[in-house]
Order: sequence, then C-alpha cells, then structure tokens
Amino acid sequence: MVEPVTEPPEREQADDAARSLSVAAKREWNIPNAITVSRLFAAFVLFGMISLTDAWITSAVLFVVAVATDAIDGYLARRWNQITVTGRILDPFVDKIIVGGAFIFLIERNVGDGPTSGVNALMTVIVIGREMFVTGLRSFVERQGLDFSADNLGKAKMVLQCVAVTVVLLSMSPTFRQWPQFVLMRDVLLWATVAVTAYSGVAYTVRAVRVMRAG
Repeated sequence: MVEPVTEPPEREQADDAARSLSVAAKREWNIPNAITVSRLFAAFVLFGMISLTDAWITSAVLFVVAVATDAIDGYLARRWNQITVTGRILDPFVDKIIVGGAFIFLIERNVGDGPTSGVNALMTVIVIGREMFVTGLRSFVERQGLDFSADNLGKAKMVLQCVAVTVVLLSMSPTFRQWPQFVLMRDVLLWATVAVTAYSGVAYTVRAVRVMRAG
C-alpha cells in the first residue's frame, strides 16, 4: 500500500503566507488607491507642462482635476469600505507632492522676460517646511497611541493652497495677465496662503502639546 505524500509543515506555512499576502495585496490595490496613483502621474505631467510649455490654462485645468480626485478617492474609499493602510499613506503624500512640487516648479517661472508666477523661494520653503514638520509631528504623536488627525484648519489650508496655485497658473496666461487687478489679487492670495500655512503649523504644534499632556 502506497502512503499518501504529505507536504512538510514548513511548505504548508509558506503556502498559507503566500496566499495571505496575495489577498492582502488585492485588498490594498483597489479603485480608490488607483485614483490616488493616477493623481501622482498627473502631478508629474503638470510639472513638465509648467517647466516646458506656456499652456497655462490647460495646466490650471489639469491641476484642478488632479486635486479634485483627492475628494473622489476618499469618498469612494469610505463608501465602499476600502480604506487601507496604503491609501492612508499615499493620499497625503501625493497631496504634498502636487502642491509642493507646483510651488517648486513655479519658482523657475518667476524669472526672465516672460510672464512671472509671483512664487518665490521663501514662500516655497514655508509651504514645504510646514508640511514636513507637521507630518513628522503627527507621526510622533500617533506613535504614542494618540489621535492627531487633520483638523478643519489643516483642510482649509489645503484648499487655500490649491486655489492659490490655480490662480497663479491662470495669471500667467495672456487671457488673464492683461488684467493688473488679477495679478494683484494673485500676489495677495499667495501671501495670504503662506501666512495661513505658517499659522496652521504653529496651531498644530500647540495642539500636539495639548494632546500629549492630556494623553
């Protein structure tokens, strides 16, 4: 009588682990996360357009569409119960790339004889520095087991930054830059955005201290 061949326990454990990883991967890579990744690709297309072309209205439209998908992927993730660790990491990361990257590439277009963006190095340092600081602060607080999710001020800051970038892109097109009032509004909006960004960083710091003391 031939005895049945049984796989060693180590092989069975390896197969179970592989199946678990496959299931986890399928759960992580869903439609909301795919939309987030598409936003990242759109960001790099936008950077190329800012740097290499003068298609300012098209660039503004692309930027608006890209940032609008932030609301779409979040809505779908909640509606379909597809909130994942990957999405929680990717979504804010892509937001910072598209806004911070836009500020960086717009510095390049603030010199020369053509239309200028009004974006300077100080503005960009404040915007990116604040994002890096608050991200690190949030990571530190949440490692203590405390909640430090984004508040309304942080969300308002993000909306204001997106509006500012859109206005900057439009202000460089022949259609809009012929109006001095529009360019003046752009400059005021830029500095207001920088001020709110800096203030939100201070507010998050104060909030972090309070949360840790209460916790």
